[in-house]
Amino acid sequence: MAKIAIVVGTVYGAAQFVAEQAAEVLEGLSHQVNVYDDPEVSKITAPDVDFILVISSTTGAGDLPPNITEFYVNLKDQFPLLTGKQFAVIALGDSSYGETYCGGGAQLDALFEELQATRLKGMLKIDACEYMQPEDAALPWIKSWAENL
Repeated sequence: MAKIAIVVGTVYGAAQFVAEQAAEVLEGLSHQVNVYDDPEVSKITAPDVDFILVISSTTGAGDLPPNITEFYVNLKDQFPLLTGKQFAVIALGDSSYGETYCGGGAQLDALFEELQATRLKGMLKIDACEYMQPEDAALPWIKSWAENL
């Protein structure tokens, strides 16, 4: 059993819904899961957190959602090395925005790598132009991700 922190960046609730669905899947596989939609650095740096799953939408021109911006800034400022922790990112976006597509998730992915966390699985990008329900793409990926825990 692993202890998993799910960090959520959401604007209209799609990423939150995906996170809730992910938690159900992971709990069904006997993992302990906490979902943080108002995340704090101390919650993910706790010694008993094994894995960090970030699920974030993108807003504006590749920006982070407001609910996760402070977390991102604090993580960058405090710069806690996350050696020994594993992470994965699910990024929600709209490919019609071109170069800023899934920019919020990409920023978080890069920061976790910079903090020396180990990427367990490559970032999943979910395109709103392709999936009306992002969980349709996310849940099979999460099940596959969970096999490596």
